[in-house]
Amino acid sequence: KSRAVFNGKVLVRQDAQRTNAFQMNRNLLLSSDAEIDTKPELQIDADDVKCSHGASVGQLDAMQIFYLQSRGIKRDDAVRVLSEAFAVEALNQIEDPVVRERLKHLAREAMA
Repeated sequence: KSRAVFNGKVLVRQDAQRTNAFQMNRNLLLSSDAEIDTKPELQIDADDVKCSHGASVGQLDAMQIFYLQSRGIKRDDAVRVLSEAFAVEALNQIEDPVVRERLKHLAREAMA
């Protein structure tokens, strides 16, 4: 029963020519009671830029859960494995190894 709101904005000022920016907001809903409102934005005041943005919202793939179950993995464990894989993709982009590992640990605890 959680609700999240993402409102991100990339601002490229007129003097920031040749800017290359990308914004992506990915969301995984783990229950039918969870909600996400996502609004990625670009404000581009320069002419020579390469910028894009996007958002995705989804649930775990039932076929992936079934596949893991068909290999003897309990449903709860399959959901946890797939959820961790989703989170690790984002966490692996954190450059600081101490921060990255701490957040991975917290994510594992939250999914246990």
